[in-house]
Amino acid sequence: MSDPATFGPALDEAVALAGRWLGGTRDERIPPTADIDAVKDALGRELPDRGPLAPEVLQRMAEAIEPGLMRIGSPRFHGWVMGGAQPVSLGADWLVSAWDQNTGLRTVTPGVVAAEELAAAWLTDLLGLPPSAEVGFVTGATVASLVGLVAARDEVLRRAGWDAAERGLAGGPRIRFFVGAERHGSVDSSGLVAGLGRGQVVEADDQGRMRADALRAALAEGSGPAIVCLQAGNIHSGAFDPLGELTDIAHEAGAWVHVDGAFGLWAEAAPGLRHLTAGLERADSWATDAHKTLNVPYDCGIAAVADPEALHRAVAQHAAYLASSDDVADPADRVLELSRRARGVPVYATLAQLGRDGVAGLVQQLADSAQVIAEGIPGIPGAEVLNDVVYTQVCAAFGADERTRAVGAALLADGQALASPSVWHGRAVLRFSVSNWLTDAEEAGRTVAAVRRAVDAAG
Repeated sequence: MSDPATFGPALDEAVALAGRWLGGTRDERIPPTADIDAVKDALGRELPDRGPLAPEVLQRMAEAIEPGLMRIGSPRFHGWVMGGAQPVSLGADWLVSAWDQNTGLRTVTPGVVAAEELAAAWLTDLLGLPPSAEVGFVTGATVASLVGLVAARDEVLRRAGWDAAERGLAGGPRIRFFVGAERHGSVDSSGLVAGLGRGQVVEADDQGRMRADALRAALAEGSGPAIVCLQAGNIHSGAFDPLGELTDIAHEAGAWVHVDGAFGLWAEAAPGLRHLTAGLERADSWATDAHKTLNVPYDCGIAAVADPEALHRAVAQHAAYLASSDDVADPADRVLELSRRARGVPVYATLAQLGRDGVAGLVQQLADSAQVIAEGIPGIPGAEVLNDVVYTQVCAAFGADERTRAVGAALLADGQALASPSVWHGRAVLRFSVSNWLTDAEEAGRTVAAVRRAVDAAG
């Protein structure tokens, strides 16, 4: 029989260890100090015949693993658009794990499904999506795009008279899949898994925005089912495709429009940034991440499709043994999973605490902090910002490629701020992605100071 003492020792230890780790979020060094082999050695490579009690296992884990952790939650961590975790979202995530609900069916676990459905409705409103849109919670933006593209695939084939559900893809009409020249690699992955191939590349401008004339010309070169994937937030420049104009061009050609807005879709929630997403509501499907900008813990992507029937036809699961709802879609009708944790509950908790104004303020704060970095870096000798900073991305170079890489290495060694190295337009760059709820003007200023130290150290 279970009682509080059964779980208490392990959970108390976990709370203490988590508190110790989180206590270093703002000021501790960011990079890990141990590699994988060192962590494996510390954990113990051999499976024991019998292990110690749970608190001791957790203690050993923390001691072994923490040296190999990156402080992604630091307000000066600007790598890979990762974001952090707000306290309320972390607390809600702990509850989700404790409740341990399989969130596939409304009648089976109505408590967590209710929270997810409210979160979905609030997201539809905040992100300016059409009222008809249905939202599903998935692992991340890659799977969110996959859900959108699978729905798109089946629907454009259906319009062409081909039933993919019954007949598969082989022998059916060829789908033309159009992607921007500076799309994120996750779009390629999603397209491949959806059976669309890597896509026909459409030219982009110097900030990575898909060109309207190039899309119009590409669509005019052929006919038949088509899907166009647009981008809200370029990974290097932060630039947004002209969503409204491109969507209209695509729809004129009968194409489905999917928007990859992993971190950029959230601009719609901030009045001062909403011009970047103008026309997004006219698309057919959207993908974003809650962990990048909203700052909930990892494992929370958001897939949205304007036509619920197209979504359900593509991904819904039904069987006699499932307690499916008769007249309302279940969570499993919107995603590719039947068994999953209630990953939308931390979204509900975060939105419930922040409210409309809080979300707007968070997104605007991230963009404003990026401006602080963008304005501070050019004051460092030999440094330049290469992109037009319109959102949360700053790409900087420090002279020749070798010197830029040396500055990146020195910044990593300094340990107080982190930017991810990349290559953009043929040049080595350091990319500063501002995605953490703790990053404000003061912390952005500390990032600039760390970059200055790195430049001095690089010589």
